[in-house]
Amino acid sequence: MSFVKAHYHPALFALMTLSAMAELGLTAFLVSAGNEHKTWPSARYHSLLILFLFNAAWTTLFSATYMLWFVDGSSHLLANIASSVAWLLVTAVLWGTAAGVMHNTRTGGNCAGRATISRCRQSLTVEALGWTEFGLCVLTMMATCLWVCTHRRRTDGGSLSDLRRLV
Repeated sequence: MSFVKAHYHPALFALMTLSAMAELGLTAFLVSAGNEHKTWPSARYHSLLILFLFNAAWTTLFSATYMLWFVDGSSHLLANIASSVAWLLVTAVLWGTAAGVMHNTRTGGNCAGRATISRCRQSLTVEALGWTEFGLCVLTMMATCLWVCTHRRRTDGGSLSDLRRLV
């Protein structure tokens, strides 16, 4: 069992799960508070928060599932390298798009001089967690591809079924 497979993969999926759970809580709170008080800076901001909420729920569900499949050692149809890389690619695109659009949409710059708990700082946190999720997706995808490349180059007779199932 290679070092990349044994150590990094479940830890990266655990980080993705925890980060997505934090994003899920924050965006659910912001959407709920905005709906209750009708205090949206713009319709675009409201739509973006809903996109972040979807991304966070999507990432929490699937990254936790992949992590549990890895720990369980399952050999489900979806618990293989191809599905993991495809999911990571789609998820990275979702997070990168949402965080990039949020960067251009949110107001307030770096929030200097604002209250500790303010709409500006909350929006900044949503964006920061989005970029964190994007980075974790890309890092996990690169670690997975690196593991596949190093595993294929080995000449010690690693089995094909071992190569297909990373998670």
